[in-house]
Amino acid sequence: MKKTNFSAFGALIIIFFFWGFVASSNDILIPVFKSALNLKQEKAQLISVAFYIAYTVGSLLYFLLSALLKKDLLKILGYRNGLAIGLIISALGTLLFIPAADNASFSLLLAGLFTVGIGFALQQIAANPLAINMGDPSTGNLRLSLAGGINNVGTTIGPVLVSFAIFGAAGSGNTSLELSAVKVPYLVLGAAFLAAAVFFKWSKVPDQISDDSDTSAQVSVLEVVKKPQVLLAMIAIFVYVGVEVATASNLPEFMKQKLGTNESEIAPFVSLFWASLMIGRWSSAAGAFGVSNELKQKLSLLLPFIAFAIFMLVNYIAGHNVQLFYPYLFLVLVLMLADAFTGGNPVRQLVVYSILGALSLVVGIFASGMVSVFAFIAVGLFCSTLWPCIFTLGIAGLNEKTNMASSLMIMMIMGGGFISQWQASLGNFSAVGIQGSYWLGVFCFAYLAFFAVTVSRMLKKQGINEVAPSDTPH
Repeated sequence: MKKTNFSAFGALIIIFFFWGFVASSNDILIPVFKSALNLKQEKAQLISVAFYIAYTVGSLLYFLLSALLKKDLLKILGYRNGLAIGLIISALGTLLFIPAADNASFSLLLAGLFTVGIGFALQQIAANPLAINMGDPSTGNLRLSLAGGINNVGTTIGPVLVSFAIFGAAGSGNTSLELSAVKVPYLVLGAAFLAAAVFFKWSKVPDQISDDSDTSAQVSVLEVVKKPQVLLAMIAIFVYVGVEVATASNLPEFMKQKLGTNESEIAPFVSLFWASLMIGRWSSAAGAFGVSNELKQKLSLLLPFIAFAIFMLVNYIAGHNVQLFYPYLFLVLVLMLADAFTGGNPVRQLVVYSILGALSLVVGIFASGMVSVFAFIAVGLFCSTLWPCIFTLGIAGLNEKTNMASSLMIMMIMGGGFISQWQASLGNFSAVGIQGSYWLGVFCFAYLAFFAVTVSRMLKKQGINEVAPSDTPH
């Protein structure tokens, strides 16, 4: 059994933190630029579109360059160089925040986020297989689960720090000062990208994966898409990332309209949404440490509360009233009961969590006040482990087509941009409103439950009765 290289793996998960930090911070940029530039909600949501569609464009560019070179691009560059180049591209994107803020240019902001996302796409392509291969392949999914937990530390901290940087310097409400303050956290982040690029260039992170094969290059895209489970899984990833991002990115507008919440007060609620994913994922990360079953069970019970405590500590330090969030522990207990009931079975988990996610949205639609807010935020809890479940069902039994199918599913991360904007557009109709726009998320969860049942039947017809979950954080 190959032992996990924890020193190299510890360095690698820094990148997972970056992904989470930027993705959740977008939910703070949306209300800030919406207010400062007097944008409509659907136009402000282009922030999500620009960032998430960059993953698709980056993946397509990777496919194109690999096809032109007739060899996998990362095998030519090396994985360390691939990570470093991806980080440098993302750093260049943060530089565009300077003219974007100085000139109050929404277009330059979108260009900056798009460039950051292009860099993240290359980092994703390199980092996920590296994490799997830094130890026993049979526990690769657990290392990715642990990396996903670190990703969610970034998603929890990001909104709080970015909001503090912006509103801490802009208490007067001066629009130009608010936009000027946007530069600071992203320039610091850009410097961190460059430092990480230099670090990875000379680190002990593997430069090649010894058990890589070129079989994926010999498989055509059309051949893989013809597999019904792959096509259904691609749609599932699109709607899963969509409902996750749309729920969070439209939350500030909902709270502003229905509760009168100011932009400067929204950060802890956005932070709790993304912390909810951390709470759900940390319980499954216990097995990554190779501990006994007894200790694993104890950690599975303890880690969700540690994750919640991290959220509370970060927001307490930032000066927010954290007592408001203690009732949310009830929903954490609901998640833990659901997790125990599903037993990690991807089909059962997809169905149960999709039902709970849909119910949370329905409660949020018909309730009011903090009950609605907590109901919408709880979607993060029930989205926490859906990606690995979809991913596992999508690639089951594909053999040499696995790599191509995986890449196609990663491309569908763009759903985070499109569905969030569709929801914003839906909310502009007076007959629907921002609260009613969350019905779109209910339909997304309905599809995910349908996907689980349908693909499970397909796999059983192929003689595949059991599939083990495989965590791949995005």
